[in-house]
Amino acid sequence: MKFLQERDFVQANIFGKGQPNEAFAQYFVGESFLHPLTAPGKSPIALANVTFAPGCRNNWHIHHAAKGGGQILLCTAGEGWYQEEGKPAVGLTAGSVVVIPPEVKHWHGAKAGSWFSHIALEVPGEGCRNEWCEPVNDAAYAALGD
Repeated sequence: MKFLQERDFVQANIFGKGQPNEAFAQYFVGESFLHPLTAPGKSPIALANVTFAPGCRNNWHIHHAAKGGGQILLCTAGEGWYQEEGKPAVGLTAGSVVVIPPEVKHWHGAKAGSWFSHIALEVPGEGCRNEWCEPVNDAAYAALGD
């Protein structure tokens, strides 16, 4: 379900919008928010609810790992996009699950006409690190519609 109005989205976003995602803002186009669901360093699994304002998306990026690793997205509210390099973008709605293997270049974010949130689960592994790449091309993003 699309949510253009923030007040309607906030009611549907059961894990909470969180605070402005200032630590990673340089890797996002638009406004994003972060609500950690586990305490960093105190849990073996990092979980966070990431919220994207309409039109917000993160840059292309890769979750590197020597063993294990990757990311799982559990979509919780609104509508968004996920795209792997060389493949068409896939629409996401509440209930969508995306399993992202390590070493796959990809991006994800909100559709232009909707707020969007997902829980990001960082899969444990060895030698895990993120490589942030270029922003998603504005024209390519606009061509996806909303």
